[in-house]
Amino acid sequence: MNENLLGIIAGILTSISMIPQLVKVIREKNVEDISLLMLLILISGLSLWIGYGIVKDELPIIVSNSFAVLVNISLLICYIIYNKKT
Repeated sequence: MNENLLGIIAGILTSISMIPQLVKVIREKNVEDISLLMLLILISGLSLWIGYGIVKDELPIIVSNSFAVLVNISLLICYIIYNKKT
């Protein structure tokens, strides 16, 4: 298997992994089971992967992690909007 294809498939799978959680949060407007710390750490790590991809000039890493950051920032925005503790 071509290494770029492998990277693209891995990137797609990891990037879409949080979409079911985002859809559930949007439907239920409930973020009680979401960890804010986990989201912040995940977004930070994904952002570092984007930087790594830029340094290494690896488009699959840049694209997949950029998409994952957008999904997780969307989840973070939902967390802020729907969090009933504040």
